[in-house]
Amino acid sequence: MTDMLTIDADFHLPQAGVSDLLPYLDDYWRMQVVDRELPSMPFRLSSYPANAPHARNTAFEGLDVPGALDRFGVSVAVCSMLHGVAGLHNPDMRAALLSAVNDLVARDWLDADTRLRGSIYISGEDPEAAVAEIERLAGDDRFVQVLMLAMQDLPHGARRYWPIYEAAQRHGLAVAIHAGALYRNPPSVSGWPSYQYEDYVIQSQAFENILVSFLGEGVFARFPDLKVVFLESGFGWLPTTLWRMDKTWRGTRQEVPWLDRPPSQITAGRVFLSLQPVDMPGPDEVAQVVKHVGSTDMLLFSTDYPHRQFDGDDPMPAGFPDAALPAIRAGNALRAYPRLGRDPALAARVDFLEVTP
Repeated sequence: MTDMLTIDADFHLPQAGVSDLLPYLDDYWRMQVVDRELPSMPFRLSSYPANAPHARNTAFEGLDVPGALDRFGVSVAVCSMLHGVAGLHNPDMRAALLSAVNDLVARDWLDADTRLRGSIYISGEDPEAAVAEIERLAGDDRFVQVLMLAMQDLPHGARRYWPIYEAAQRHGLAVAIHAGALYRNPPSVSGWPSYQYEDYVIQSQAFENILVSFLGEGVFARFPDLKVVFLESGFGWLPTTLWRMDKTWRGTRQEVPWLDRPPSQITAGRVFLSLQPVDMPGPDEVAQVVKHVGSTDMLLFSTDYPHRQFDGDDPMPAGFPDAALPAIRAGNALRAYPRLGRDPALAARVDFLEVTP
């Protein structure tokens, strides 16, 4: 599309079947998986049923992974395989299969295309196993983030998860939180919805809760170099949430002394959000969000391949100032992902004097 450096922060790889994971398991777990007939099960997260209209974008019709990267001029794509094995209740089997997913991504995808960067996919419900997986893969610089789902047993700021954040910070990995659930708790604060439509719309509320949790529980104070990326969160909710957090902080800050300045200042440069899906109707509303947030420094270009989040051939919504486009397309991502930011070949292609409109 353009010669501008473009980093796609949310690019989905086709989900591997459980049988595809067998070569990446040791003999014991291969036997367990086969004996329990797990290869016959789809293990798909329900947010994107395979044949649902919002799961298929006509702009990607007939395009494989390399073709999609070419079509949208993507220089680097931070990819993920959101596999349903993260929802297993057996912690040992879950850890083994998550490791198999990560190894398959490295060998079948990262080895095949130098434009791809990986996500260390973990379950937050077993922090010890999650940290072990981070340590196992941290030596591979192609992995640039630790990936968790948005709806877990506890709010993400809970101290139960802090060992994960410590390991991510120590290795220069961003923590990415993607829309989706383990479905241990209802996705709605009022209980279980009846339809997938409800579940999908509710997801953005989860990210508001996560942001408040990270701040209120003191995660950003404890881990000063940690970067957090929200994927498929939308961003239309951000201005009102930031305003409410700042307003409430003025009257309750004695309780949370680690919030030593307004929350909107603490999140600046620490929290990033993918562009897609755009949860507002048009360019005027996009411009209003930018006005109220104060900048576009939080936003990361994304296509959400292969899902349908935009119409036409351009994932970049109208309404952003031209001066902000280099930052949205790449500059912000180099800040969000420390490992990408340390790549001189990428940094040399972005004018950091123009990252703020």
